[in-house]
Amino acid sequence: MGKMQVLGVVAVMLAVYCVHANVYFREEFLDGDEWRSRWLNSKHKSDYGEWKLTAGNFYGDAEKDKGLQTSQDARFYATSARFEPFSNEGKPLVIQFTVKHEQKIDCGGGYVKVFPADLDQTGLNGDSSYYIMFGPDICGYSTKKVHVIFNYKGKNHLIKKEIKCKDDELTHMYTLILNPDQTYEVKIDNEKVESGSLEEDWDFLPSKTIKDPEASKPEDWDDRAKIDDADDTKPENWDTPENIPDPDAKKPEDWDEDMDGEWEPPMIPNPEYKGEWKPKQIDNPNNKGPWVHPEIDNPEYSPDSNIYKFDSIAVLGLDLWQVKSGTIFDNFLITDDVKEAEDITMETWGVTKEQERKMKQEQDDVKRKEEEEKNKEQDTEVVDDDDNDDDEDDEDNDEEGTKDDMEEALSEMDDEEAKLKDEL
Repeated sequence: MGKMQVLGVVAVMLAVYCVHANVYFREEFLDGDEWRSRWLNSKHKSDYGEWKLTAGNFYGDAEKDKGLQTSQDARFYATSARFEPFSNEGKPLVIQFTVKHEQKIDCGGGYVKVFPADLDQTGLNGDSSYYIMFGPDICGYSTKKVHVIFNYKGKNHLIKKEIKCKDDELTHMYTLILNPDQTYEVKIDNEKVESGSLEEDWDFLPSKTIKDPEASKPEDWDDRAKIDDADDTKPENWDTPENIPDPDAKKPEDWDEDMDGEWEPPMIPNPEYKGEWKPKQIDNPNNKGPWVHPEIDNPEYSPDSNIYKFDSIAVLGLDLWQVKSGTIFDNFLITDDVKEAEDITMETWGVTKEQERKMKQEQDDVKRKEEEEKNKEQDTEVVDDDDNDDDEDDEDNDEEGTKDDMEEALSEMDDEEAKLKDEL
């Protein structure tokens, strides 16, 4: 094959790739405050939290790592960006973005929502109907998960699996891949953490089979694993009372039967008592095992090969609540090409992650050293205080000694005066 032919094949391959690789939305906030022309804040509430553009307190690249950060504690946040509507019919849908909880979040969302074209962005709120909700959610020690919620026929369906999210302070990339063969995959930092089938991992459809309503367990079905041994008999000396009079008890000498009634010894547990007799257990020869209810095809089940499909994807939004603010959202991407998403991940988060980790570590080291110095100073102050207390004790002792000496001297003076008076 000649050089021109090779170039022709490459050109065709690139053309095919370009035709099939669509990037519907990409936002990395690289043009400063121009993001405000693309994102629209909701006016549904008057006290929504304010967003600010920043790379945060630590980062890998001061410009590339800039994103939208929540800036006010205990607030709802709602903003969204619109793009040309499209359908994911017959092709993959990839949604990804980065999240950095640099405030070490205690309770709040870090997820995105994907909306249909008819969304009123100025009225965006928690009740607005969405197609997909995806991303981390943290609240206390019990909730640290990745939400994957799909709207199907007007109802939101939560994934039945538990997907754990990252809960540190560094930036992490979250990726959701929805395939036309009704499978999905969730990745964190470009590594798969969960995957499976839409029909199996969500309750979109009724179950394929149900218990046969016409069937019931036969009356003679014996599912007892053990039964009483019919040949086992109770020993003759088995039955003894549970409590007996205390043989060591004696009637008090001052017991008055006329006043106290007839004396009876107190009762104590009978050491010979063996409890209720029960025959020993043996294997049941007639055991048929557990009865399994037969199932039949569910007449209400109808397969749907279009669960994955959304007809008019047009808006990506951030609609969430945070107790402690500081989360930074960045590197939003919606595409139909998995490879493209992987490449963009490595071009963005992949390039800056190590420098960010290094900067964070350096800051932590400085903070730790400052804390150590502070603790040393506090320990020194405590020692000084102890020394001062000792000095004060010495002074007090000196004062007490001086006082004693004065009292002793006065006493001697009195004795001398008395002696002189006697001599006179």
